Amino acid sequence: MCGRSSLTKTEKELEKRFKATFYSEDLERYNPLPNFNVAPTHMHPVITQDDPSALQLYRWGLIPSWAKDMKFGARLINARIEGIEEKPSFRQAFAKRRCIVPFDGYYEWQNTPEGKIPYRIQLKNTEIFTIAGLYEHWKNPEGKLIHSFTLITKEANPIIRHLHDRQPFILLPEQEKLWLDNHIPSKDLIHELDEVPGAYFSWYRVSTRVNKVTENDAGLIEAV
Repeated sequence: MCGRSSLTKTEKELEKRFKATFYSEDLERYNPLPNFNVAPTHMHPVITQDDPSALQLYRWGLIPSWAKDMKFGARLINARIEGIEEKPSFRQAFAKRRCIVPFDGYYEWQNTPEGKIPYRIQLKNTEIFTIAGLYEHWKNPEGKLIHSFTLITKEANPIIRHLHDRQPFILLPEQEKLWLDNHIPSKDLIHELDEVPGAYFSWYRVSTRVNKVTENDAGLIEAV
């Protein structure tokens, strides 16, 4: 799974990387970067199919349009790719609402006799990578529109399977436009995307301070 990550780049760096711009009112309202310990319910940048020229801030944890309350999103921070087109929580979003979600690392915890040890995983071929995601728009009882997203996961690459048996569905840079292309059906596209080569992955141990979502500083991404 992917339940904790990092995005330590600036808004300008993201805009340059994706040739997209932030809405100024989003940055004034949330000011989310840098974030060394991105967690569910955080506001985080995404690029959606309906507005690929903009970096927008959505809430991590998908809230389907039919959900009764926001708490539903806590159960949908990830979407397993296996059977995703049939699951009621993801079926409509998978068909119509794809997004890419930028990060520069994500955390996994390895089970050991001494307890769970956190590691930060990155890609060697790019400083900023993206994870395939889905997004939704949900209106709360007061009529406010809440935008949310989930991250798609898959079986882990063999090279990192000792850390966890699942990993995010990471897109190669040349695949990002395909994932956002409205003209390609999701069910067709998902089988055409190449795997990220195992040689691209790198990882290192980090402080157990990352276990606490209240901890958020540059020390969290330092190797220990």
